Amino acid sequence: MNTIDTDVVVIGAGAAGLITALSARGRRVCILTADDPLKSGAASDLAQGGIAAAVGLDDSPTLHVKDTMAAGCKENAVRVTRFVCEEGPATIAYLHALGVPFTRELGTWSLHREAAHTRARVLHANGDQTGAAIMATLRLHVAEAPHIEMLPHTQAVRLLVNGAVNGVLAITEDGQPLAIRAHAVVIATGGIGGLYSRSTNPIGACGDGLAMAIEAGARATALPFVQFHPTALNVDARPQPLLTEALRGAGAKIVDERGVSVMREYHRLGDLAPRDVVARTIYTLECVGRNVWLDATGVRDVCLRFPAAYQACLSYSFELAKEPVPITPAEHYHMGGIAVDLDGRSSLPGLWAVGEAACSGFHGANRLASNSLLEAVVLGRRLGQALNREYRHALGELVVSAVPGDQLVDEEAERVLRECMWRSMGLVRDARGLSEGLTCVARLRERTSVLALLTRSRLQLAEHMMRAAACRRVNRGAHYRSDAEEEPVHRVVHLI
Repeated sequence: MNTIDTDVVVIGAGAAGLITALSARGRRVCILTADDPLKSGAASDLAQGGIAAAVGLDDSPTLHVKDTMAAGCKENAVRVTRFVCEEGPATIAYLHALGVPFTRELGTWSLHREAAHTRARVLHANGDQTGAAIMATLRLHVAEAPHIEMLPHTQAVRLLVNGAVNGVLAITEDGQPLAIRAHAVVIATGGIGGLYSRSTNPIGACGDGLAMAIEAGARATALPFVQFHPTALNVDARPQPLLTEALRGAGAKIVDERGVSVMREYHRLGDLAPRDVVARTIYTLECVGRNVWLDATGVRDVCLRFPAAYQACLSYSFELAKEPVPITPAEHYHMGGIAVDLDGRSSLPGLWAVGEAACSGFHGANRLASNSLLEAVVLGRRLGQALNREYRHALGELVVSAVPGDQLVDEEAERVLRECMWRSMGLVRDARGLSEGLTCVARLRERTSVLALLTRSRLQLAEHMMRAAACRRVNRGAHYRSDAEEEPVHRVVHLI
């Protein structure tokens, strides 16, 4: 088996992983990515809404904290929330200095308002392609950084632990095992949308980093908190095209088959209500056979201001500027993950995590729109700086077992798992559905080959999520049970 040594291994090449690598300039950093790092394969590339920061004259980090905690049902980690929001303005200055082309108007930042924000504080770049613009800039800097080595088409499958986490086992593009020994391993593998039949995430975002950490014994937290975006284009696709929340901030409306606004009846903020409220409202309408549309015909210059959403609709023969388009909720973001402190340090020595794979407590029970890119950059920079300061002593011997590289995934088992997760861990849960889900996962594990390492890890992650949801009988934010033991924070809309 081939073995290489480095200082830091970063698993994942989204915004959080790239920022962490760039910020760890005092270390040799190796980035593992299962994708082509030059292509748009990360969830960060798909981020349409933008990045939130309190840079407006009528805004402040204190107001940003207040909105973040309100959306998160006050389950947020207060210290982390304050730190990230306070770093917002400096983070925008940092990204701008790197070359991110944020839109400006009349000599100042062009700011937009999204759901549950009380101020216009969301910055865009290239219309609704902010994530892609940030990622393109970061990739240029990573390519020029002498301390960073990129290993593309390399799938991490297991953490290597010998008293502490001291490396990772991966499979290369040609199916060969590769052991990488490192003083620190950073998991930045993104979300879990690939575990669901409906998701806006890249199909490869299956929670593999989180699953590896759990398998190695790391503490995970907030696993039931899964956010569903209310306005995915309702078409048969994986992933489902996202129609950014910024469309509603610009005046688009969620309407029923009669063209009547849906949300104004169910929440004081109407179309700009928190995502979990909007998503559950649409889901409940669907459950009684009613269809829902997004009407953006009144949004000025929609094709120019929101080119990604416009082209996504056009590719399915919908004209966003001229007609309402069908929408449906889809899994979008996981607030849970590997439990980390403010520096990104996990409960296992040598293991760190950042971005959606981690849970810093910033998002609480429900992520505030456009806060994820901010968290990725702020905490990625802090983690990189912590890696520069902290250094463990000599590495122990690697303990590596043989692993096959050609049968990591059982496609049929994963298809069944995706449907199971949507039914049992979807927008509305109950004890019966979670029990049925756990039974389904157990049966899948029985018939899945031990050689299908990734599938078996994903099944284990699904089980942990279901068990955590079964234990949490009180509704908060994105976790909603129809059989909750007390009055929910946000009611499901009950329709006759």
